[in-house]
Amino acid sequence: MPPERTGSIAAVVLAAGSSARMGRNKLLLSLGGESVLRRAVRRASEAGLDPVLVVLGHDAGRATAELAGLACRPVVNPEWSLGKSASVRAGIAAVPPEAIAAIVMLADMPLVTAEMLAELARTYRRGAARAVASRYGDVHAPPILYDRTLFDELVATKGDHCGKHVVKHHGAEAAVVTWPPAALADLDVPADYERIRAAELEGR
Repeated sequence: MPPERTGSIAAVVLAAGSSARMGRNKLLLSLGGESVLRRAVRRASEAGLDPVLVVLGHDAGRATAELAGLACRPVVNPEWSLGKSASVRAGIAAVPPEAIAAIVMLADMPLVTAEMLAELARTYRRGAARAVASRYGDVHAPPILYDRTLFDELVATKGDHCGKHVVKHHGAEAAVVTWPPAALADLDVPADYERIRAAELEGR
């Protein structure tokens, strides 16, 4: 059994999109008394990820203000309109050299918990995988952890991808953590927000 990996694991929180289908900035919508953006960043910090890099683009000024008081570092991506891969490149490029890996996550997946993020990190530290992917039933989706040796491939990503193809390319060297299918929820349209907000109100 390999020794446990030590060193910091960064978070790259993708939060640069225009929320076109929502009709307003979805990351500033409130869930559980805080904005979707603050919720995602806070959970990354609570999971022990360091540093927490938040990639911003559209409405970057308001988003930066929303992050006040949180342990994170905004990274403004001037090419945010080119798609998620441009934000992945900006975030990965900002990961400091002392970090041994990074978890790429989407700010608009509000049911991803700090414990889920921490489990990805634990799985990586205790094994030899170069990537740790998330699976919800039959669906593979973020968050995904990447070892530093994969950063060059992530930076070379083109189009509207989050790097899942990098995991696929290195499937034999990847670990997979399974989550309940219900945890796979993102905010794209107003109905998504209303459904998640109603479910959380019922759960109180």
